[in-house]
Amino acid sequence: MPVFHHRADPIIASPLPAGAPVIAVHGLSFAYSDGHVALHEVSIDIHAQEKVALVGPNGAGKSTLMLHLNGILGQHDNGRVQVSGMPINRANLPHIRAKVGLVFQNPDDQLFSPTVFEDVAFGPLHMGFAEPDVRARVERALGQVGMEGFGERLSHHLSIGQKKRIAIATVLSMDPEILVLDEPSAGLDPRARRSLINLLRQLPITMLVSTHDMLMVRELFPRMIIMDEGHVVADGPTPALMSDAALLEAHGLEMP
Repeated sequence: MPVFHHRADPIIASPLPAGAPVIAVHGLSFAYSDGHVALHEVSIDIHAQEKVALVGPNGAGKSTLMLHLNGILGQHDNGRVQVSGMPINRANLPHIRAKVGLVFQNPDDQLFSPTVFEDVAFGPLHMGFAEPDVRARVERALGQVGMEGFGERLSHHLSIGQKKRIAIATVLSMDPEILVLDEPSAGLDPRARRSLINLLRQLPITMLVSTHDMLMVRELFPRMIIMDEGHVVADGPTPALMSDAALLEAHGLEMP
């Protein structure tokens, strides 16, 4: 069981103006230290409660874009990124990381505590919540992902599907406004995949999901953004883009 230390009051950011996008990326370019240019003038706006799929071949820049949304990659080469109206900079990072729940493809990258409870409690503890609030948040988050009663289980003994649910709970416990997931259905058997899809459908939250699972995209996401070689090559209603076989083929995607 973790030791609780009450810290400062939880951070509260200014409210977003009505109608403004919760994610605003304009003209974003980024190159890694080895010179590889991963993003070329990427621009996307995502509004509250939208559920958006981010698709494209490996190396398209999807993960790089997602890592910019909570400042993991630091300074970009040019362009601007705003979350809930706040530019991503050192001063705003605590606020932004409380608003953006990022779930990695491999849940073992996210689960590092001995028990499920400690993994899910980690975020609220470091946000400064007191013990009763932390426990309430853990209980609620585990309930949201259908993992009630798993608090004392050992995270590394869980199945891959259970680990992915717990990884999602670790960010839901922080009450994010935006959920960003990287390949959430990868490695899941059909039952676990269906369970995940049902979970994502039920979550009333803005969502950006990078995936190769085009069947899931068709079923869950009204809007689809296609990336290739660091560019946004298409952005629109999923049914319209899904029906364009030539577009999908040109960018390494298969019509489901």
